[in-house]
Amino acid sequence: MAAENSKQFWKRSAKLPGSIQPVYGAQHPPLDPRLTKNFIKERSKVNTVPLKNKKASSFHEFARNTSDAWDIGDDEEEDFSSPSFQTLNSKVALATAAQVLENHSKLRVKPERSQSTTSDVPANYKVIKSSSDAQLSRNSSDTCLRNPLHKQQSLPLRPIIPLVARISDQNASGAPPMTVREKTRLEKFRQLLSSQNTDLDELRKCSWPGVPREVRPITWRLLSGYLPANTERRKLTLQRKREEYFGFIEQYYDSRNEEHHQDTYRQIHIDIPRTNPLIPLFQQPLVQEIFERILFIWAIRHPASGYVQGINDLVTPFFVVFLSEYVEEDVENFDVTNLSQDMLRSIEADSFWCMSKLLDGIQDNYTFAQPGIQKKVKALEELVSRIDEQVHNHFRRYEVEYLQFAFRWMNNLLMRELPLRCTIRLWDTYQSEPEGFSHFHLYVCAAFLIKWRKEILDEEDFQ
Repeated sequence: MAAENSKQFWKRSAKLPGSIQPVYGAQHPPLDPRLTKNFIKERSKVNTVPLKNKKASSFHEFARNTSDAWDIGDDEEEDFSSPSFQTLNSKVALATAAQVLENHSKLRVKPERSQSTTSDVPANYKVIKSSSDAQLSRNSSDTCLRNPLHKQQSLPLRPIIPLVARISDQNASGAPPMTVREKTRLEKFRQLLSSQNTDLDELRKCSWPGVPREVRPITWRLLSGYLPANTERRKLTLQRKREEYFGFIEQYYDSRNEEHHQDTYRQIHIDIPRTNPLIPLFQQPLVQEIFERILFIWAIRHPASGYVQGINDLVTPFFVVFLSEYVEEDVENFDVTNLSQDMLRSIEADSFWCMSKLLDGIQDNYTFAQPGIQKKVKALEELVSRIDEQVHNHFRRYEVEYLQFAFRWMNNLLMRELPLRCTIRLWDTYQSEPEGFSHFHLYVCAAFLIKWRKEILDEEDFQ
């Protein structure tokens, strides 16, 4: 019976792969520390919201199935158990905790013995990092013999990432070494990208749970439609498009001082220093000049919308990703004057074209009266009213309009709510979706409201 309990304790759900972990730095609104001790209890109450139809059911099912999309330790190739959700076995947990405490007390009484034991371990033995790991290994050795677990391996240590200014993700410099799974995924990406004609459908499928940092630049170029799938055509395409962009610079950029373009350029010039002000990279004069050129050329080539505040934010993920192609260390403090002129020109042109591809799909967000945003906010309101009537009625009761808080979510694609490194990870998924920025983004916004529904229901005013 004990063996069966132990086996059930370590099983993980097929519908909920990985552990449920909060996203470091994406806590908007901040997580209430009082929720920590009731986390598992609250988790079991997710389905208590009254559902009215199948659509509501399907949304909650989708939310549960993707609740660990930010988990860097999930393993899509593991064998998961069949039950939809396994609760924590309290008896096993209490017994394990008691054994760990007892072991620690013994270590405090006899420290000399512990040290001598560690020093005598042969070189070919695996060193266990903590005494609690040792205790759990001894307690579970017999159980493991009777009920072998597949793919027993320790999860990578998670770094504590600051809330605001970190751009780097788990594969960047200074992060833990890559796991076996991450190396396997990277190799799969490299095989796809090096084939004569890259299978874009398979590339999108692989990119949905995140793209490794090493191959993100070329993957984004392909997913945005900037590069062709055929490898032989890519070099010529890049050369032609980069020359075309700098042809626009020569043709149009001097007109920024003309009367009919002065207002546009002045607004761009004002907005650029406000772009990610806490990240030193974007406060460098050379970077700000690059952004000014990109935004001005886009604005005059799209007179139906022109430049609108918020578009400046959409350049930054592309710029950081394409800069990382030439910089191995963390880029947030990197001095771009160390790069050659050719490298800077390539980063600038690629950022312009990929941003243009993104905006082609959501340009009605930025035309007169911004009808695209109006429609999306209305769609968000209708969606929330179906999937969580209690939250929707709470907004209505306190006269909080969706437009008051969701306008910025649509205008800036959540970039003012999330750290840039999280935006880059999110855009891996957006670009792998057929209508990621125009349609899928709506469901991400709804997911945020459901995620923090308890905190929302506790508030009684807009702020």
